[in-house]
Amino acid sequence: MTDAASSSGQKYLGGAGAGPRPLIARADVLVFLCALAFVTIVATLMAQAGWVSTSFVKLLGKTLCLCIAALAMDLVWGFTGILSLGHFAFFGIGGYAIGMWLMWSRTEGIVLETLSRAPLPATPLEIEEAIGSQIFGVVGSSDVPALWTFAGSLPLQLAFAVLVPGAIALIFGWLAFRSRVVGVYLSILTQAGTLALSLWLFQNDNGLRGNNGLSGLQNIPGLSGTPQSTLSLWFLWGSAVALALAYLLAAWTVSGRFGSVLRGIRDDEARVRFLGYEVERYKLAVFTGTAMACGVAGALYYPQAGIVNPAEIAPIASIYLAVWVAIGGRGRLYGAVIGAAVVSLASSWFTGGGAPDIDLGFYEIKWTDWWLVLLGLSFVAVTLFAPKGLGGLVDLWTARRAMRRQGDLGPDQGALRAEEESR
Repeated sequence: MTDAASSSGQKYLGGAGAGPRPLIARADVLVFLCALAFVTIVATLMAQAGWVSTSFVKLLGKTLCLCIAALAMDLVWGFTGILSLGHFAFFGIGGYAIGMWLMWSRTEGIVLETLSRAPLPATPLEIEEAIGSQIFGVVGSSDVPALWTFAGSLPLQLAFAVLVPGAIALIFGWLAFRSRVVGVYLSILTQAGTLALSLWLFQNDNGLRGNNGLSGLQNIPGLSGTPQSTLSLWFLWGSAVALALAYLLAAWTVSGRFGSVLRGIRDDEARVRFLGYEVERYKLAVFTGTAMACGVAGALYYPQAGIVNPAEIAPIASIYLAVWVAIGGRGRLYGAVIGAAVVSLASSWFTGGGAPDIDLGFYEIKWTDWWLVLLGLSFVAVTLFAPKGLGGLVDLWTARRAMRRQGDLGPDQGALRAEEESR
């Protein structure tokens, strides 16, 4: 890179002295972590007091997992400009990976208990056949597929929940980015790949029980005596810790030079490439890392949901993920979390019978039927009238606080700036 190009690149990407700002100095990180801790602690206390149901605690836990997926989507779309319409597939793959261990271990325990009452001890082959009949009998088979070879190992399945989405994203991204597929063509390509995966999962002979999916995941092996009310709190805290770590990692990623390059790619990819940056490597790193984050979120989500099936990986799910980020405000980490949380909780309220139906006399509005219409209208309204999304409300509040700062016009922290004086 020439000196002129280097100087231009430094100016474009944040200046020669630009570097990662300490996370402790970022108000949004501190506020987010405090808010997350507050919600988790209050939900725990209310659950222990019997003021909220176990299903509501599970809803909160699942919502936190969806917020992790939304954070990942915001990194890849809001900060890098890659509109992936297949990221929720990685979420589902993580669920399938942990679901295989949950089903295998739980079924193995039931089979061993049953065979222990037989007059003769069962052989390993008989045990495997009995497990296979229990799991795959629903699709007319008793053979254990090769895909389930390591299903009995929790460490390996946890590793698969992270590594398999990462490997798929790495291969797909390498092929797409090196070919410089961008824009709507890349979006269509990710959606086509997701559709192909979901169609394969719907087949009964794929080794994953086809349309039946994996069920009974809320029953954790070895914890049969632990009530669901306790397990739901454990998963709530696990999901909260995972979201906190994901937010810290995402904030660290976008706060330094790496984040500046990502924004540059989003705004003007050709210019960033001209400045000498290997755009494909940056895009591939973000695409792969966010896929792995979605895998972790899925592994936490589906034990709380109790079931995972191919419908979870259908392209429409990834479109919903993009809608959540758009409603919350893409390019803002807290906006992605707000969007996912608001839509998730609102969806449960409208479709779960919480919202009363409206009788207009000539027609009765049933929110279970109209929720998707309301969600679509919200997306259109945000796109047209509030492109910053719900996160824009936070921006307005912080801007007003900045206007009320007192001090001189110096460059120190908390001082009034010249442009503020002129307002």
